[in-house]
Amino acid sequence: MKKNSDQSRRTFLGNISKAGLLSMVSIAPAIAKAAAPEAQETNHKFLCKPYLQYPAPNTISVVWLTAKPCYSWVEYNLEGQPPQKAHTVSHGLVDANNTLHKIPLTDLVPGKKYSYKVFSKEITDFQPYKLTYGEIISSDTYTFTAPDPQVKEVSWLMINDIHDRPESIPHLMGLNGNNPYHFVFFNGDVFDYQADEQQIINHMLTPCGESFSTQTPFMYVRGNHETRGKYAREWHQYFENPGRDNFFSFTWGPVHAIVLDTGEDKEDTHPVYGGIVDFDRYREQQAAWLEKQLQSPAYKKAKYKVVIMHIPHYHGGEWHGTVHCREQFGELFNKHKIDILICGHTHTYGVHPPEPGKHNYPLIIGGGPKDGKRTLIQVKADQKQLLLTMLDDSGNKVGEYKI
Repeated sequence: MKKNSDQSRRTFLGNISKAGLLSMVSIAPAIAKAAAPEAQETNHKFLCKPYLQYPAPNTISVVWLTAKPCYSWVEYNLEGQPPQKAHTVSHGLVDANNTLHKIPLTDLVPGKKYSYKVFSKEITDFQPYKLTYGEIISSDTYTFTAPDPQVKEVSWLMINDIHDRPESIPHLMGLNGNNPYHFVFFNGDVFDYQADEQQIINHMLTPCGESFSTQTPFMYVRGNHETRGKYAREWHQYFENPGRDNFFSFTWGPVHAIVLDTGEDKEDTHPVYGGIVDFDRYREQQAAWLEKQLQSPAYKKAKYKVVIMHIPHYHGGEWHGTVHCREQFGELFNKHKIDILICGHTHTYGVHPPEPGKHNYPLIIGGGPKDGKRTLIQVKADQKQLLLTMLDDSGNKVGEYKI
């Protein structure tokens, strides 16, 4: 991409950020209420529906938020079996007196259907030798199917670069119709920047909860915009990817996926960061980790080898982050023969076939936040082929690649 194209993208981002601020008018009162000490929430209630995360094989984490500090737990069961109770224990202490609740359900039977319900008991007073409880609230009953890493076929959906447009989540998910899928993957820039918890609730957790996440897990890698804003350092607390990290790998069916956190696209020394970022070293650390992943037994024996990251190292301009990703990851991708790379960031969707000497594999880029540019990527892999299909926000097929 030429320099003037990069500049156009930068201008567009500035405009979209302004548009995003206008689009947030409807939630501004809620954010202001959360920020004003005199208007702090006084009711004991859930702030979002429970949402599912996938931190490890045979495990689903149930996550939710409450307005008041609580002791929380999950009651869950296989269909036809009595319920079990799960809560989180750290160093002998049961998690309590918190408003963000993350409870892993472990030793699940792969492929089996479970029912679950979450409970939160308000803590009204927490003294060293006396704990006073208030009301207990509970959710509706939801169901999920326990992940089965050994399935012969896996399908998932991908969304990227919606930039604080929460209405895009149900809209894009609706394009999938009734096609089955095992999980959803967010490939960065769900937000313009990280402002506070209320933004995460209103612009991601609520639309996900209304669309799918009470019954199907999602995974999420940062884009460059999730690294910005005063709440960027708290962002990771709300999500549990495999291995509970921002870059990770997992095997699901015939696919082994490696996910990289590409960080920011500007130099670390850029004045907008005020000297408090170090993404070059972070990418270098990931490159060392990546080389080990590309030589792992899980990678070598997988039928399909997929890499997902937000910033593409080709077809994405020549900004510092793009070039540094190319320097750190590009040779490794070619050397170890990945099958496909899926990215976002540019706001221009495209299916770029292999270019020997650059990327010896297809490079797929999802679309951007504007109407007509948004995309839903569907991936389906079985023992015969991996098929990637890209739909625009009208439901038209705008890209396809088969392996």
